[in-house]
Amino acid sequence: MGSGLGRNLGLILALILLFVVGAITGGERFASIENILTLVRFASIIGVLSIGMTFVIIGGGIDLSVGSVLGLASVVATLSWVQIFAEQTTWVIMVVVAIAVGALAGLVNGIVISYGRVVAFMATLAMLVAARGLAEIFSNRTSQIVRDNSFVEFFGRGDFLGIPSLVWMFAIVAAVGWVLLNKTTFGRRTVAIGGNREAARLAGINVKRHTVYLYVIAGLAAGIGAVMILGRTTAGVSTHGSLYELDAIAAVVVGGTLLAGGRGTIIGTVFGVLIFATLTNIFTINNLNTSIQAVAKGIIIVLAVMLQQALAERGNARKR
Repeated sequence: MGSGLGRNLGLILALILLFVVGAITGGERFASIENILTLVRFASIIGVLSIGMTFVIIGGGIDLSVGSVLGLASVVATLSWVQIFAEQTTWVIMVVVAIAVGALAGLVNGIVISYGRVVAFMATLAMLVAARGLAEIFSNRTSQIVRDNSFVEFFGRGDFLGIPSLVWMFAIVAAVGWVLLNKTTFGRRTVAIGGNREAARLAGINVKRHTVYLYVIAGLAAGIGAVMILGRTTAGVSTHGSLYELDAIAAVVVGGTLLAGGRGTIIGTVFGVLIFATLTNIFTINNLNTSIQAVAKGIIIVLAVMLQQALAERGNARKR
């Protein structure tokens, strides 16, 4: 993990610089404990989605549906029949339902892409539209209120050692993701498939099945994100997660993961998430127009991709 921190030194410096800029431009409003907690709570939900997205992109794919799947999972988990069942048993049922919906959507994505041979961009774009439509149908375009206060207390207002529950959830997901990517055969196969699918297949890796697993991981992350957003907002809404997929992809790319696949780190993604969350917080505190915020984020993403390409070309030149 230490070498990972060394490789991400530039991201660390960028984050420190942003905190300095935030403190100068926002003063106490930025540096207050309350604002920092708001920042990390927001970062945690996008962060969990980004961890799942990291696996997909390192494996050579893309998932545009995670935001919509999060919205669908939040709606299904808060439907009346689910909540009635949860009231008779435990709110864990709501958590299981949300994660199961996310995993199922990821499974469908993976099967369509691997065995249906549909390009990942189109398959997940279709899921984006379908999941949003299903969420509107199930919710009838109304908010599904979370009635269990203990659920909200645990996920929304709860903390441990002064750190919000949502941040702990992000930390746990990131730690599990780091172990899975760096210390297991699954992680090595993910990198191999993203680097060269044909070579991975010839090496004996079941590329199609492994690709399905990667999209299930992204779906699981969306399901966990649904639980987190329910805790924070206390309602399942079909619009939850709108455009979150773009924030997740941006965080992963800024964190150094190659869009072409085959290279990336969980630590880089964590810093990418924190950088984007801090940037958004600075924009908000300084009342910057949301349209200008979107333009600024777009410029940062383009610069990150250009930097990636330059580094990749330099690496290829050294190999030659």
